[in-house]
Amino acid sequence: MNRHAIWAIYRFEMARAFRTLLQSIVAPVISTSLYFVVFGSAIGSRMTEVDGVPYGAFIVPGLIMLSLLTQSVSNAAFGIYFPKFTGTIYELLSAPISFFEITLAFVGAAATKSILLGLIILATASLFVPLHVEHPVFMMLFLVLTAVTFSLFGFIIGIWAEGFEKLQIVPLLIVTPLTFLGGSFYSISMLPPFWQKVTLFNPVVYLVSGFRWSFYGTSDVDVGFSLAATLAFMLLCMAGIWWIFRTGWRIRT
Repeated sequence: MNRHAIWAIYRFEMARAFRTLLQSIVAPVISTSLYFVVFGSAIGSRMTEVDGVPYGAFIVPGLIMLSLLTQSVSNAAFGIYFPKFTGTIYELLSAPISFFEITLAFVGAAATKSILLGLIILATASLFVPLHVEHPVFMMLFLVLTAVTFSLFGFIIGIWAEGFEKLQIVPLLIVTPLTFLGGSFYSISMLPPFWQKVTLFNPVVYLVSGFRWSFYGTSDVDVGFSLAATLAFMLLCMAGIWWIFRTGWRIRT
């Protein structure tokens, strides 16, 4: 394995994130803090507990997942799209580095940025509401798996996209709505029976539910099923990337 090449790409991507600190870190943290102010303080003070958890604390895992999913997709998509846009993708493809190593470097950098952002938001949330993490190991496991999975997904989007507009289509029109409708701000048990069944087709439900269980020991679906669904989606994304590199689909365009 070409460790030097992997490290060079990884370090470049991380350096780019720190050069754009306001956009990469500060803006998502401020946006999430506004959710805490509006939902946690203003609305949460008028609501009863949800599954025995104060509403302000209940929405914390969902808000972290909202930022984690969108930022993982955006970071990975832009990371691989920009070399295509500038033409430097040819230098990368002609270098002595395999497709696996390219994916590992870009996805690893995108996942690292998302995990750091998730931990910063978690620390910020503790300033607004009292937090208690019952299962810290599972919390980190879900955090890492989700970041890696959606970074893989974003990597596929970056290869698929033909312009900057397409980079935003999936995060804005698919990922964000699915997160909002996936129990980020409510328990799906609060929905009518019919909509509870419909919601179970939303894959984000299993991510949010499993992540919330690691905090409070309560979830809408079994935690084992949440973990299995996350792993299944990650394997599906890995298979998609393997097919892209196998066929060369849109890599050189």
